Amino acid sequence: MPDLSLDNYERPQLNAPNGEQRILLHSCCAPCSGEVMDAMAASGIETTIFFYNPNIHPRSEYELRKEENIRYAEKLGMGFVDADYDTENWFERVRGLEQEPERGARCTVCFDMRFERTALYAAERGFNLISSTLGISRWKNLDQINASGTRAAARWDGMNY
Repeated sequence: MPDLSLDNYERPQLNAPNGEQRILLHSCCAPCSGEVMDAMAASGIETTIFFYNPNIHPRSEYELRKEENIRYAEKLGMGFVDADYDTENWFERVRGLEQEPERGARCTVCFDMRFERTALYAAERGFNLISSTLGISRWKNLDQINASGTRAAARWDGMNY
């Protein structure tokens, strides 16, 4: 029987583009974020978590996810940015898209909104690299996520997603 334990597992090193060693990482929830955060820490990439998720409802679920993100970021010695909950803006932007399926146009609008805010914060604070933990979710479309992240970063000279 093969050894399926992680005893001898060596985590591959991540290499950030352009030699960057600092990243602003948009995070949606601790279960999706944990592995990404671990990989960043193990690779020596200085990671700041950016929590901006006005799409999460009810408020109690939002707070639960935020608190778990804070707890895990603190455990790894990562910075944490608690951005505005901003639900009114989110509801306004997705109005008329309520019947869209998962991975539909509503998701694109939601990703664009969150990545635009992530990129703005990054530009204001001197980050040249942004990313997100959203792509690890089996419920999301990675191409859709990457397109939104790339669009947001392209608005700022020298920023990459």
